Amino acid sequence: MLFGGFDIVVIVLVIFVILVLFAGIKTVPQGYRYTIERFGRYTRTLEPGLNLITPFIERVGARLNVMEQVLNVPTQEVITKDNASVSADAVAFYQVLNAAQSAYQVANLENAILNLTMTNIRSVMGSMDLDELLSNRDAINDRLLRVVDEAVQPWGIKVTRVEIKDIQPPRDLVDAMARQMKAEREKRAQVLEAEGSRNAQILRAEGAKQSAILQAEGQREAAFRNAEARERLAEAEAKATKMVSEAIAAGDIQAINYFVAQKYTEALTSIGSASNSKIVLMPMEASSILGSLGGIGAIAREVFGDAGNNPASPPPLPRPRPAPARSTPPINPSSTPNPFNPDQER
Repeated sequence: MLFGGFDIVVIVLVIFVILVLFAGIKTVPQGYRYTIERFGRYTRTLEPGLNLITPFIERVGARLNVMEQVLNVPTQEVITKDNASVSADAVAFYQVLNAAQSAYQVANLENAILNLTMTNIRSVMGSMDLDELLSNRDAINDRLLRVVDEAVQPWGIKVTRVEIKDIQPPRDLVDAMARQMKAEREKRAQVLEAEGSRNAQILRAEGAKQSAILQAEGQREAAFRNAEARERLAEAEAKATKMVSEAIAAGDIQAINYFVAQKYTEALTSIGSASNSKIVLMPMEASSILGSLGGIGAIAREVFGDAGNNPASPPPLPRPRPAPARSTPPINPSSTPNPFNPDQER
């Protein structure tokens, strides 16, 4: 089949139209933005999806990724405020917000962001002491983020995060810090031990004080009780003595006999119950003791005796029996006074 000149022209026109259509249709993937230039001048930005441009007049200028991207900052030497040299590296996250500004306001966007971040790391970390640098990493990140984000705003960039990955002081400085930390911990342990010992001594002293106070209070109470008991005993003794004195004043001779006999018996009881007395030598005869017992018996009969007897004329006390013969010369009974014998002359 032979084609004429007209047919060839039609075929060429169809192919040209197809090429023009393919040249004017642009597909933008998700997460990207394309800038369109007309005769080398920026006109608009293509959004993700199917877009049409004017072939041979407009063309795609820059294809920009608007997703958040990560940028590794290499390790660099930083001199701190106290002249300590440390090595630090970081990582930065940024996102393109304005494709036209990112494409036409700065050349080599990633390199610009990298150098800006490195410069600000040296500035921020160099204005801090080593101890502050090692202990305030969050503050360093915040300052870096604020400074870098403010610097890249004209480029249509948003820096979302700047993180210091690692800070490495020199080896000798690390050893010195380890020794300092060890000394500080030993000091803290000694302080805590001293405080514990002091608190223990204070508690023991307070316990001893309380014990002494309670013991003194107990002794005071016991002394008060003993004094009260002695006072009561003295009052009873005074009352008994007063009663005996009143009886003697009334002419009752048996009252004095009873009082003397009681004291005499108590004295004999004290002598006999002494722990250091094994043998007791008394300068008296057995008849005197029997006479004392007889006087006590007479007093008891007078007090608890028959109702028909006249209390004014008490019965005579029994005569003491003569003492048995002893190998030693007897003592004259008349020479020993018997307070309980009314017939004996005083």
